[in-house]
Amino acid sequence: MTTRLAVLGVVLLAAACGGGDSDQARDRDTLTQRQRDSILAQSKIPGASGVGKAMRVADSVSARVRATDSVTP
Repeated sequence: MTTRLAVLGVVLLAAACGGGDSDQARDRDTLTQRQRDSILAQSKIPGASGVGKAMRVADSVSARVRATDSVTP
């Protein structure tokens, strides 16, 4: 449990610090956020499988929203 909290803290800290990218650094990056998350989900880092689970849940919710939007007039 403590390890998961530590990993979560590191991930949140990295996300908070990563917001200051310059335009040049962003343009050089060829991977999308989803591709980076997918790579992370397949790694052996503790808690990384949670990233994959979150991506699957988000995809499921998006599919349900699209299905609901297509039914309503």
